[in-house]
Formats: sequence, C-alpha cells, structure tokens
Amino acid sequence: MSNILTLKKSNCKNCYKCIRHCPVKSIRFSGNQAHIIGNECILCGQCFVVCPQNAKQIVGETEKVKYLLASGNPVYVSLAPSFAANYKGTTIEDMRAAIKKLGFAEVEETAMGATMVKREYERMLHEEHRDIVISSCCHSVNLLIQKYFPKCLEYLADVISPMQAHCLDIKKRVPDAKTVFIGPCVAKKDEAEYYAGITDAVLTFEELTNWLNAEGIEITKGTEDEDSLAGTGKTRFFPVAGGILKSMNLNEEGYSYMAFDGVENCIAALKDIERGKIHKCFIEMSACAGSCSGGPVMEKYHKTPIGDYLAIAEYAGKKDFDVKQPETVRLKKTFERIEKKLAMPSEAEISEVLRQMGKFKISQELNCGSCGYNTCREKAIAVLQGKAEIEMCLPYLKDKAENFSDTIVKNTPNAIIVLNDKLEVQQINDSALKLMNIRSASDILGDQVVRILDPINFFKVMQSGKGIYNEKIYLAEYDKYATQTIIPDNESHMIVCIMRDVTEEQKQREKKERIAGETVAAADQVVDKQMRIVQEIASLLGETAAETKIVLTKLKESIADE
Repeated sequence: MSNILTLKKSNCKNCYKCIRHCPVKSIRFSGNQAHIIGNECILCGQCFVVCPQNAKQIVGETEKVKYLLASGNPVYVSLAPSFAANYKGTTIEDMRAAIKKLGFAEVEETAMGATMVKREYERMLHEEHRDIVISSCCHSVNLLIQKYFPKCLEYLADVISPMQAHCLDIKKRVPDAKTVFIGPCVAKKDEAEYYAGITDAVLTFEELTNWLNAEGIEITKGTEDEDSLAGTGKTRFFPVAGGILKSMNLNEEGYSYMAFDGVENCIAALKDIERGKIHKCFIEMSACAGSCSGGPVMEKYHKTPIGDYLAIAEYAGKKDFDVKQPETVRLKKTFERIEKKLAMPSEAEISEVLRQMGKFKISQELNCGSCGYNTCREKAIAVLQGKAEIEMCLPYLKDKAENFSDTIVKNTPNAIIVLNDKLEVQQINDSALKLMNIRSASDILGDQVVRILDPINFFKVMQSGKGIYNEKIYLAEYDKYATQTIIPDNESHMIVCIMRDVTEEQKQREKKERIAGETVAAADQVVDKQMRIVQEIASLLGETAAETKIVLTKLKESIADE
C-alpha cells in the first residue's frame, strides 16, 4: 500500500486521539510520533478527520491531473454522487460547467457505473443463489475483510466498484480517454493505484474546491439538468446508508437485505458471519458512518447527516440511468487475502509487559481505553509488536507521577501543608506532623489551618495573590522556629505552605550570641581590672619617684657643700 496518508511530524503532539479512533489500531507510536502502518491500515480516514492538529495529510494528486490534462488525451471526470451533499443545491450540469473550465473534456456521474454494479448484484442473487453476498463498493470494507476477516472473502461480491465500472465504460466509449474520479474518499486513491489502468487519478472534493478557487472559478447554481428533470438517477442514492439497497430490486425470494455503516458495525457483522450466525442475505457495508456522504473528506468536515441525506434524496431520481450493461466477465474482480506482518507474542511476553505497566493481576487491568486500545492486554500486545509505548498508559503514568511525587513529599525534611481556598488542610506530610507534634494526618485533614498555625500569613497571600518566601516565624505552641514559604496556585485555588524547622539553628545562634555576650563581659572585667592595676602601679611608681628625687637632691646638695 502506498503512502496515501502521511504525517506532518511538526504538528503531531502525542495526544493519541488517532489511535483511539482507529477501528483497527493500525497506528504505531515511536519517538512520541504517530505512524500509519500501511499493511494494517484500511484507509477509513478516521485519523485524518479526528486529528486536532491536522498532522495527518492526504497525498494530493492535483499536479498529476494537470499533467494528464497537458498530455493531449481527453480527460473525463467520474463525479461521485455525494457531490449533491458536499456542494448543496448543485446539479450535475452546474458541476460540469465549472469543472470543464479547468480543461476536462467531460464530466459524468459515477452513479452511471453504480447502475451497472447494482444490476450485477441482482443477477448474482437471482442466478447464482449465493448464501451470503457482501457489497464490494467500499474499498475500505474490502481491505477490512482482506486483512482482518479472510474467512469472509468468499462472501465478498467479486464485482468491481462503481468508480471502476464507470471509468471502464468511459474508456470503452472513448478509447484514448484518461479518467479522474472526484469524491469524498481517501481509500479510492489506493483502489485506483492498486488496480492500475482503470482510474488514472483521484481527487477529493477538497482538492477540487481548492483548484477551482485557485483558478477563480465559481460553481454557478441553477443550470438546467435534463437528467434530474427526467427523474433518472436512482443510483444517486448509493452514497447514503442503505442507498445500494434502495436502488436495488429487493424481490429475490428467501433473501434478507441489511445495511451496516461505520467500521465498528461492519466488524460486528463480520464476526457474526464468521461464527455462522448469518445466512441467505445480501449485506450492504460502508466503512463511513452514513456511508459515502459521511466520508472523511466531505469538505472541511461539515458533515450534517440529515441535511446530506436530504440533499441526495432530493436529487436522486426514481429510474435507472440508461446505460448499457457490460458482460458479467467485465465486471469481475478478485480479492486476495492481505497478510499482516506482525507476529502474535507469547503469553509470557504479554504478562511481562503487563507487569511493567503495573498490572500484576486482572483487577488492575482497568481497560480504560485512554491509550487508544480497548483493553490493557491489547495494549501490551501492541507494545511487543513495536506499535505502542508503555508510557501511553494514563493510569500507569498517573500512578508513576503520584508515586514519584508522594516519595518526594513523604521523604523531604521540609514540612509541607496543602490548603484549599477555605484554608482547610488537604494534605500534610510526615515532616509537618513531626514539626507540630500531630499524631496522624487524619487528626487535621479537612480542618481549618488555624488549629495548627497562625492564619494571618495565609490570609495575606489569599488577598494579594502573591507568595511569601522564607519568612522566619516562631511557633509558640510548639516552642519551635521555622522559615515559612506560602505559595498560591490561583488556577487550582490551592495554597502550598513549606516550612523548614530551624529550631536547632536558632538555638545554636542564641548559644553563640550568649557565649559572645559572656565573652565581652569577661573581657570588660579583665580590662577594668587591668586598668586598676595600671593605675595602682602608676601611683606606686609616682610615690617612689618622688622619694627618689628627694634623696638624690639631698645627695647632690651634700656633695656640693663638700
């Protein structure tokens, strides 16, 4: 299968929405990016529709069609009957007039090919008396059966699609013509490529609209439509749920007729067929809810089921198109089983991955579907097949984050208290319980913080919306000192209080201050004492000096007298 759907990596935000909506889980995640698995994909286009970031893109073929137009061959358009829903109020003549301005030789309705196909279905039931016949118009349904329900291949009508029947008819009438199908379907691009030589290119309605806008061409409504006025176009009902049955003659004796739209409903019906619960019936199957009128590329996804159905019903006629029915052999198409490459892991391997996801027993397998898989077991298989990552499990990530957070909160030496906007205690850790001599968390959880702390700072934070950081406080009731940080979370209307016990530091600081004070006092005493001693010494020295002076003077006088 070619890359009909591609990924714009810069847009993929790892949201898993595509895998949650993929009915066959054909998406692989690697490096937080989604990748479509070609041999498992049925091209239903749901990933394209639901992607919120427009990361999924459909490969465009506008340039390819322009090349066909430049080739010199007449290029015919096979226009899907769902155009009546996408371009409400238009007729085939309105569409023909606009599209031919792009250079196309002619524009015809795919419903002409649908007439040939539904007649072949009627012939099969009448002449071949098959037990079960499943319509083969929807390429996505065909891929679903080929890949996932090969036991039902024998019931899949071996008939080409209306697109192929019409394009073959065009090429029979105009041997050198090239054909381009325009419709709402992603899968038709793959069908045209796989069955080469029938439909040369496929455009979506979105591609057509963009091309017309680029050329400044408007679709003018109100052009006379002779086919519609004549009441023809019964097979214009094909693109609505049950539309194939509505166009058929349901008078084959012994047969039941039923229609299923949406991949999930088709899967359920195919499972019943595999179990042998259904017999003698014709089953119309469409991958899209609402059939083709609910296709993934209905322009800008403005799908309105009732409005779309009414638009098609109003345009459809009550008679068949006047077309020449080809020989049965020209409408034959064979379907082969398409093998999926990924092997099924062993039970031991599955159990090991489940354990890594924190699922040690069946009761822990929540099967919540948040990862995109219906069950934890399916997710484990996808992990082993390289399609998924263990981290895609939301409960696993939640538990892991909570455990990590709880481990930090529980083991931090800081006291942590979480309050709501009513200043009621919502969470308290062991360090806080120890700091305030609280026996257990249950003694305070849900109560006002005023029971354990002065609420003034909390009121200040609530009123200002600004935090308080590293403010030193004294907890008088507990005779302890702490630094207090109060942080408001305005989004969650919560307040987080973080306190660090600094009682020992304060005591050490006070001890140092006391010792320093005592040292200074002792020093002062020593200084005073030393000063007294100095003064005493000075006094003694002064008396001695005077006496010495007197003695020396007398000695001097005595010597002088001699």
